[in-house]
Amino acid sequence: MRKQRWTWTALTIVVELLVVAGVTWRLGYRAPGSLGPAPAGASSIVGVHTRLSDEVEESKIRRTTGMVREMGAAWMVELFPWAYVEPTKGSFDWGHSDVVVRAANEQGLTLVARLDFVPAWARPKDTTPRYLDSEHFADYAEFVHEFVRRYRGSIRYYAIWNEPNTSFEWGYRPVDPVEYTRLLKMAYEQVKSADPDAQVLPAGLAPTLEESPLGLNDLVFLQRMYDAGARDYFDVMNVHAYGWTLPPDDPPAPDRINFARVALVREVMVRNGDAAKPVVIAEAGWNDHPRWAKAVRPGQRIEYTIRAYQKAAEEWPWVLALNVWVFRLPVPAHNYNDYFTFVDTEFRPKPIYEAVKQYASR
Repeated sequence: MRKQRWTWTALTIVVELLVVAGVTWRLGYRAPGSLGPAPAGASSIVGVHTRLSDEVEESKIRRTTGMVREMGAAWMVELFPWAYVEPTKGSFDWGHSDVVVRAANEQGLTLVARLDFVPAWARPKDTTPRYLDSEHFADYAEFVHEFVRRYRGSIRYYAIWNEPNTSFEWGYRPVDPVEYTRLLKMAYEQVKSADPDAQVLPAGLAPTLEESPLGLNDLVFLQRMYDAGARDYFDVMNVHAYGWTLPPDDPPAPDRINFARVALVREVMVRNGDAAKPVVIAEAGWNDHPRWAKAVRPGQRIEYTIRAYQKAAEEWPWVLALNVWVFRLPVPAHNYNDYFTFVDTEFRPKPIYEAVKQYASR
């Protein structure tokens, strides 16, 4: 009888533990430190923009971060879609983002988390996931707070939105630097509330010369952000810097889109009293598609990429990281986008992977 009572007691304890574990999993709790601490500092400026938001297999996520580190990169930029994390208001699914954050930290990669992509419940019907009207700015800011609170100590850098100076990334609405600055301010305050040590980046702006409701020159858009008070609401500047067909040393000019346009962004910062802030280049790079008008030859892509890392490290002391787009795509795009990658979908390294690995080892 005593043995039977012990058996039932033990079974009851096991059941209760399983119930608690189930509740814990559903609520998204985690053991302290289980995601690993963010690296204290990066060993170099070499970085890549990954695309793990649509990679569903944990083994492939871990293989990606492992190969990124083996290539010699110290930085990694990744999109964490709001729509994936909070598919319904107030209900959070942390499973995938936990895996990505843990994998990055296990490899000692300094992670920049880009936060955008609007869930269906936070936008009107028949709009794109890039449509965020002012009535839902508070919802986005609340999501940012929850995200930063969860990853406090595990992520240090957060980018607020992506390329709002293009209508495409602003939900096919006219671009509006003042409205974006208001969104940035709300998000900044929530980031600092959740983690005072976190570093906020504004959205990287698309390099463009256009000046219309569909797109606004990145230098003009940035100045209008400063005019709207943006200076007080970010810690690190975020820049996108594609070279297209031009080499990294092609000189900067206001009427020219090239890699060195980064220096013109820096000039805007200096004119607005922001010289003390560093810069993260979150997207950059060249493409070697054989028939795309904006592509270069494979050998040129390797040469330009290595020179870009070298130029940023040696000539721009205010640059913290240069993240080249894109390390790998989860599935083939079957277009020019496949020719931005460092490894193919089966993780076979391309020559540019080996070239960067050799450069980084030096």
